[in-house]
Amino acid sequence: MSSYMVVCFAVFGVSYVVNMTFITVFYHRGLTHSAVTLSPFIQKLVQYTGNWFTGLDPKGWSCMHRMHHLYSDTPADPHSPVQFGIFGVLFAQLKSYERTLFRLQRGDKRYCDVVADIPYGVHWLNRKKLWYLPYIIHGVIALLPGLIGGWWALGLCYWAGMMSHPIQGWMVNSLGHAIGYRNFKTNDQSRNNTFVAWTVMGEGFQNNHHQYPSSAKFSFRWFEFDPGYLICWILDRCGLIEIQRELLIPSETVKRPVVI
Repeated sequence: MSSYMVVCFAVFGVSYVVNMTFITVFYHRGLTHSAVTLSPFIQKLVQYTGNWFTGLDPKGWSCMHRMHHLYSDTPADPHSPVQFGIFGVLFAQLKSYERTLFRLQRGDKRYCDVVADIPYGVHWLNRKKLWYLPYIIHGVIALLPGLIGGWWALGLCYWAGMMSHPIQGWMVNSLGHAIGYRNFKTNDQSRNNTFVAWTVMGEGFQNNHHQYPSSAKFSFRWFEFDPGYLICWILDRCGLIEIQRELLIPSETVKRPVVI
């Protein structure tokens, strides 16, 4: 393998980890579920830069995800394959996200009450209808290596790492509720999909997560690996977040998996 391809893969890896750290650790396990406590520095980082890094509003994302847990796989679920089909989730999650931002800005009580504990509003990029600016900025950054030195693959790897969240979300929200095994008899159709879990930082262990949404760790059986929890562990050691250890569930409490 050439050194150029090594650099391309490294750029993809770093940008993907940055993107997923914001989404799976800061947005999901921290802001949405309080499974980890964000330090004051990280709280400010998420509030002011989260939208720039991911293109996703932290409060809007958290609101939509909490509603997913409240109404999982029912007609009120923002993005369930039971309601929209596996491929229909890709469009449904976009429309639900847009609707959530609109309702939050309008002060709709049904939405605002869900995230009343988050002490800031929708990011100004969305309030000013400038949601597209992060995508343009990341697009320009991705184009620069190609324009400067003909390194188009390098730019593509950066873009794929930073801006792959629609595909990440679709994989988790659709496959994680349609294909896989179940450790727990939850009231929804959540599944543990190993492929999704390994590629989307543990998020594919949806059945585990729906059983224990306040746990920072999504994997419980010996063969389940949650890369997102590894990031949590590293950030905890660095003093940037604090894992709520009392929420970790011992693996021996997990029953024999049910393959469906």
